[in-house]
Amino acid sequence: MTDALLQILALLGLGVIWSLLRPAGLEISAVRAALTSAVYYVFLPALVLKILWQAPLDITSIKISISAVMGILASLLLAAFACRLCRARRDVTGAILLAAAFPNATYLGLPLLESTFGPWARSIAVQFDMFACFPLVLTVGVVIANRYGSKPHRGNPLYSLFSVVPLWAVALAVTLNLLQIKPAPWVDGALDMMGSVVIPLMLFAAGLALPRGIREWHNLPTVLPVALIQLFFMPLIVWLVAANIGVSGETLRALVIEAALPSMALGIVLSDRFGLNTGIYAAALTLTTALSFFTLPLWYYWV
Repeated sequence: MTDALLQILALLGLGVIWSLLRPAGLEISAVRAALTSAVYYVFLPALVLKILWQAPLDITSIKISISAVMGILASLLLAAFACRLCRARRDVTGAILLAAAFPNATYLGLPLLESTFGPWARSIAVQFDMFACFPLVLTVGVVIANRYGSKPHRGNPLYSLFSVVPLWAVALAVTLNLLQIKPAPWVDGALDMMGSVVIPLMLFAAGLALPRGIREWHNLPTVLPVALIQLFFMPLIVWLVAANIGVSGETLRALVIEAALPSMALGIVLSDRFGLNTGIYAAALTLTTALSFFTLPLWYYWV
């Protein structure tokens, strides 16, 4: 796990350095938007298709989904209680809810699980994200952002869910998998080539956003509950739920590590779009990412 964390840290660090030096003179937000858009519309669907097309899909997949959903919803409830107790402003509440409930499941989870447990664990990261986290972000998460933000958008969140390209890739991959249709060698190679760029690009893009959070250091007391919920409470809930529905062994271990990841980078985009407190979210993202390099090894040895 140490080697995997160091590799992730190196790519995040390159993003931070680029953000500080701006070697091409481009706006950091424009660079980040270009990278994340290319990944979202092209390379992530290829990665999802590559992994889920040939991954074993059985009752364990359902258990992974149930465990992830329960962890996310429990974290949302605890974060909502904390915000009500502290009487936080609406834009702050929305940012904290998103930061506390939704982990960086694919972009950090996939390289970490693969390096720690082996190639088989990649499917756990993708299933955690695509069967639970991502659909909840695009429904419950969008509803939260719309309710608490200063720039609400009209429209049915289910429309957003069905217009997501990676989820169409999930549907196609699962269909091909269940029909036992094998990919042609050239298709498999092309998907592998396209999917291989997802992790470095998104880690670099996440690094671009971290200096913004560092500048929000004065909000540390406000976002500390986010770190406690995201890095300790959620993996604990996922561990308890998964163990009680029959997940065991290395699968359970990998699932708990997946739940113990820091806040998702996509929350910055949602905060900007819906008018949540982006500074608070950036601070939570930076804090949870920094602390996760210490808490993830703890969970690895605890489970």
